[in-house]
Amino acid sequence: MQSTAEATVRSATRSPGPRPRAVRRRDTEHRLAHDADVWVASASVDGVPYLVPLSFEWDGETLLLATPGDSPTGRNLAATRTTRLGLGPTRDVTMIEGEVEVLPLDALPTERGNRFAARTGFDPRVSATSYHWFRVTPIRVQAWREADELTGRELMRGGRWLD
Repeated sequence: MQSTAEATVRSATRSPGPRPRAVRRRDTEHRLAHDADVWVASASVDGVPYLVPLSFEWDGETLLLATPGDSPTGRNLAATRTTRLGLGPTRDVTMIEGEVEVLPLDALPTERGNRFAARTGFDPRVSATSYHWFRVTPIRVQAWREADELTGRELMRGGRWLD
């Protein structure tokens, strides 16, 4: 016999069916506007993978990350200029493949740095460690919750949102 708690968990994880692309995009844009942390995957030039969580700020077009320039992530992003980001939990994930631009801390307008600091609770501009900005422009975006959403998971291709 199934307990009430088991039934609640089962119904909470059951998918009501796949979301249309427009709903997935709206959900993705909401997560980009309101979440503060993302998993950042990078690889060295000889293919050694690296994965870390970093805070981010979204301006509607790009994600802004900050990490020390001499960290494995900083070196990898600077060398390959590409990344893959994982946003959200495993049963409601957004995967973002992006091109990376490396910028010194004084390269951005003050207001963008202030938005990053306010959103993340961390301001790399005042750290004694040598940080860089890493601006990620999404090229491909996918979002899905369950297996029934694997079809149609692609929301952006070639840097353009799909209709």
